[in-house]
Amino acid sequence: MDAKIAYNKALDYLYSFVDYSLKHTSELIKAEFNLERMFELMATLGNPQDSYPILHVAGTKGKGSVAAMAASALHAAGYRAGLYISPHLQDFCERIQVNGEPIPHSDLAALVEEIKPAVARLPFITTFELTTALGFLYFAQRGVDAAVIEVGLGGRLDATNIVTPLVSVITSLSYDHMAVLGNTLTQIAGEKAGIIKEGVPVVSSPQKDEALAVLEKVAAERNAPLTLVGREVTFEAGEHSLDGQSLTIVNHKSKIVNPVILRIPLLGAFQVVNAATAYAALKASGLSVPDAAILKGFAEVKWPCRFEVLRREPPVILDSAHNVDSAQKLRQALDDYFPTRPVILIFGASEDKNVLGMFTEWKPYLDRILVTKADHPRALEAEQLLGLAQQAGVPAEAVSPVESALARALELSAKDSAIVLSAGSIFVTAEVRTAWQNYVDKLAS
Repeated sequence: MDAKIAYNKALDYLYSFVDYSLKHTSELIKAEFNLERMFELMATLGNPQDSYPILHVAGTKGKGSVAAMAASALHAAGYRAGLYISPHLQDFCERIQVNGEPIPHSDLAALVEEIKPAVARLPFITTFELTTALGFLYFAQRGVDAAVIEVGLGGRLDATNIVTPLVSVITSLSYDHMAVLGNTLTQIAGEKAGIIKEGVPVVSSPQKDEALAVLEKVAAERNAPLTLVGREVTFEAGEHSLDGQSLTIVNHKSKIVNPVILRIPLLGAFQVVNAATAYAALKASGLSVPDAAILKGFAEVKWPCRFEVLRREPPVILDSAHNVDSAQKLRQALDDYFPTRPVILIFGASEDKNVLGMFTEWKPYLDRILVTKADHPRALEAEQLLGLAQQAGVPAEAVSPVESALARALELSAKDSAIVLSAGSIFVTAEVRTAWQNYVDKLAS
């Protein structure tokens, strides 16, 4: 069979199951999440996830960045490093990577065929569960020395939570997916703390008191030694520019307490926190990852669509801020790197987001919002977003599809050199990234 046809058939198969990432909030609330199917499926496949050490990463924001940095450092240290993330940006195979390389389309298609007999015996399996199983199986077949596994949603009942990792990592917690995870930080933290295992070290990013109290309680109950970034591992931001930024880390749990200076290409003060968290996680894992390898791995990390500057003049920036907390962090990044520049915002979001709260955070910077709708079933209609922009008191227009929104933003930016910024749900910014690549290709041809 032609490789492209086989790959597309594999995707059709995976998406023929229940995919909660495509479901409306009303259906998510009714979903019966549990780990029984996942345990059964992986047992049938020989429990490949038990054949290599794992770093397990949950959180509301920053978990992908932390996972990417940790995997990059492991690779730099000489490990064959697996990385499992979700969602993908432009290609499904981005979700399953070894040494920074996505699983080839042909390998994904072959793996799908391999798991079909096991899947046929399990009713009510989901797309995410199958994808997670494929990642675990691929890492075992490729003989990875270690894998970094990012939680999909929540933690306690997430399909990835069948692993017993070397370290459990919980990044910054804030309000998101509240219909599923709860309406308070206490409830949200309780779901995220579900990845904490008996006796397994825990590393947490700095947290608000309400969330930290939950993490400390669960860690104590499960005899899981807790390292809190900002307390046991301290950090200080250094210089920053569009070329990257530096930070100094001190691990107070180390026998020899020496400051370590690291450099990362990822922009924004929030990435300094993420880097310190990834550093602490690597040290708590017990794996041999020298500071020199962390320095190299962090410097080489790639993590697109997180304050990613595609063009410097006039600036074109991609971000994935999609709740009020991340909107505040994006606002700080704009202050740090472009304090006086007006912004033309390309924005789309799914139905469960506090859009008005985000628009309010960004209002002082915005010349105009171009609201749009991505090709995603949970995306809000552009007209609904337009009403919210008007409620926030920001000039706005509805432009769909996403490619047209980018063209309109570039047209407006050419007049006054305003920043073109894409933010909101990741599937919108992913489409903007594809549209930008097409735009650049046309200019070059």
